Order: sequence, then C-alpha cells, then structure tokens
Amino acid sequence: MDRDCNILDRFLIFDQKNAIIHNDRIYSYKNLYNQITHYLKLIQNFPSSSKVAILSDYSFESIALFFALLHNKHTIIPIAGIQEVEQKLYESGAQYLWKPKEKDYFQEISNPIQTPFEVTNSSGLILFSSGSTGKPKAMIYNLDNLINNFKDKKEKSLNLLLFLMFDHIGGINTLLNIFSTGQTAIIPNNRKDVFDIASLIEKYHITILPTSPTFLNLMFLNKAYLRYDLSSLKMISYGTEPMPEGLLKNLQSIFPKTKFLQTFGTSETGIMQTKSENSKSLFMKISDPNIEYKIVNNELWLKSKTQVLGYLNASMENFEDGYFKTGDLVETKIVDGEEYIRIIGRNKEIINVGGEKVLPQEIEGVILEIDGVLDCLIYGEKNPITGQSVSCRIVIDENKLPKDNLKKIIRNYCKGKIDNFKIPSKVTCVNALETSDRFKKVRIK
Repeated sequence: MDRDCNILDRFLIFDQKNAIIHNDRIYSYKNLYNQITHYLKLIQNFPSSSKVAILSDYSFESIALFFALLHNKHTIIPIAGIQEVEQKLYESGAQYLWKPKEKDYFQEISNPIQTPFEVTNSSGLILFSSGSTGKPKAMIYNLDNLINNFKDKKEKSLNLLLFLMFDHIGGINTLLNIFSTGQTAIIPNNRKDVFDIASLIEKYHITILPTSPTFLNLMFLNKAYLRYDLSSLKMISYGTEPMPEGLLKNLQSIFPKTKFLQTFGTSETGIMQTKSENSKSLFMKISDPNIEYKIVNNELWLKSKTQVLGYLNASMENFEDGYFKTGDLVETKIVDGEEYIRIIGRNKEIINVGGEKVLPQEIEGVILEIDGVLDCLIYGEKNPITGQSVSCRIVIDENKLPKDNLKKIIRNYCKGKIDNFKIPSKVTCVNALETSDRFKKVRIK
C-alpha cells in the first residue's frame, strides 16, 4: 500500500485492537488490514474512478472492501436493502457489483448511462434517499471530503454499535468515526429487534448508542432495559426525526446517568457537530465549523463543505445560492448569547385545516402525555369542507385506557391544550405503528 491513506496507515498502528465484532467473532485491525490488501489485489485492474456497488449491509468483508475501494479512489455505492436494486445500479452508473455470497467475485455491469456528476482524483460515494417523498434520489459525494472531517482525531478504545445502515449518511459517518479512531464496531443482525440490540449492549459493554426516537420508544415500550443490563451506555445520540418531549423524560428516568445528545444532519449536507442545550432539552446548537445555516420562513437552510455534488437522477431545485432547503421547520432561542434551534416538524407534513397550519408533532406530544397511550401518529385526511382534517392512529395499553371510549377521552384531554381545529376528528386504535428501515415513523401521505 504505497499510496498515502491516513486511515489505512492507522490500521497498522491499531494492529491487534478489536476492529469488528459480528456473530460473536472478533476481527482485529490487523485482520481488517489483511482483508483490505486481499481486495486491493482483486480490484487492481479496475479502471480509474470505477463505480463499484456493494450489495450488502455491514460485515467484515463489506467494510474491508469499502476501505479498499476508498484507497484506490473508486466511487462506492453501498446498497443495504433489496428494494429497487436493478434501478439503483442503473441510475448510479455502477460498473461492478459485489455480493456477500460471492466474496471474491465482482460482476461486471454493462451500464450505458452517463451520470451528470463524476468524482475524479478522489474517492466517491453514492447514496440513495429513502424515497419517502417519492422516487429515491441518487446523491453523489466526494468521499475524501467526508473523510477529512476525521483527520487527526485522537485514538479511542470504545465499543460502538453500527446501528444506522451502511447506505445511510449517518451510518457512513459512524463507520468513519469508528475506524479513524481505533474503536470497535459491533454489528447487529436484526436492528428492529430491541432485545437483540439490548443483548449486544450488555454483552459487549457498548458505550454509545446512535439511534432514532422511534427505536428508543420501542425499547421503552418493550421494557428491554429490565431484561438486560444497559448501564454501560454513557451516551445515547438520537436523530433522523423529532424526539417527543415525553419520551425524552421517560428515557432519562430509565438512564439517569446517560448523556443524551441530539444529532442532526441531512443526506444532502451530511451529519454535523451539534451541542444539546442539556440532556433534558430538545434545543441544540449547530457548532460545526464546516456548516453555515440560516432560517428562512422558519425553515432551516444549510450549506456544508461536505454536501452532495449533486443528484444523478433529480433536479437541484431544493438548493438555492449553495444552501440546501432542508424542509425542517424550527423554533429558536438565545442562551448565553448563542442561538439554539429546535426541530418542530417538516414542511411536507403540515396539515392544512381550512387555511390553518397544523404540525403533527405538536398534537402527538400532547396525546403522548395521556397515561396508557404508548404511541401515536397524527396525519391529515381529505375533508370536503376544510380541505383536510386531523386524524390519529394510536397504540394503547388496554389495561389503562378503554378502547371503546378512546376518541372521547383523546378529544377531552386535548381541549384547552391545543386549538380546537387541531384536535383529532378521527381516532383509530392499532396494535403498532409502521416504522421504516431507517427507524422512523412512516408518515401517512
């Protein structure tokens, strides 16, 4: 490996430290370095700047291949799911495909597409959005720029869970953070199984859990914290969606010695450094020197040194003067002369009731205060008179709340706490709310 690559050089220094634990098997940094060397031999004849798709979630082999491709300045396309694989291969302009069952074989793809953005003389990264608002967008990054954020980081010896997925910007951020600092990555087999995650935390004394409010709520509802010892957790970082205030209070009562940090980022601009006002607050300060932001009509706009070069299959209409319009609505306050922001909802989720704008998260926060309400989802439905009306799907503890009289209980509790037009006119009791592969509530359109 005669090419300068800071992270790989550090793997030799980390040597026998644990790099990856997966299926109870431990791989050292020396093992990882040797596997990277193996893949470098396999890809040595790939043309410069080739686009290589990795059809896999995290594994020892997929992580090693990621760093081998990075080292050779190729563009990496992680695809962790099984949805729309052929379409993603085509739209990304993939030229080679690697699958975990064919560890030493790369399928060459005859791809006629010419992508509008190319990364030259640097490693590249292509990620696809979740597609929650339509067709998944193919986003291309200069991966070297992302890695520069982790240069000169001090070595650490912590066990971190690779919770966010391989094809998610938050997952890539966690990956680079772990391996640039000599930490240990614990790979779960089933992220949606709260007991599986809790067992890994107990077994490997995981200190930091990066996750989402939806997953933390599942952990709370299933009482996983009673079955497993989770006292090793020093920090829980949460993001991807707003955190309900009531849930944060419940979590703090369960984890009184754990620091809670709200993280924030977008696929377009990357994950940024933030500082929570305190563990009890939902206000945070953007403290990242690589980020500029402004608030336009209550919407957060961001400009980042690591943001996407562009979309391969969509227009750049969400960018203006270099700023990305996040769609996140915020409120602000000044603390000791510094501005803190709180995410209160998203533009696309606003319910319009006769010209009045309603944010689902505000109503959800009120309903979640009711004893016996385990979870809820507010959404808009068409209404011939007001345009839209407010509806609610709710999960309850039937030992505490009667199912038959639920709508009346909900409406009576909301009166006086929120405006009448925000009170749900329809309440549906369900066994569980749908969650996405990215651990967010699935919002009804």
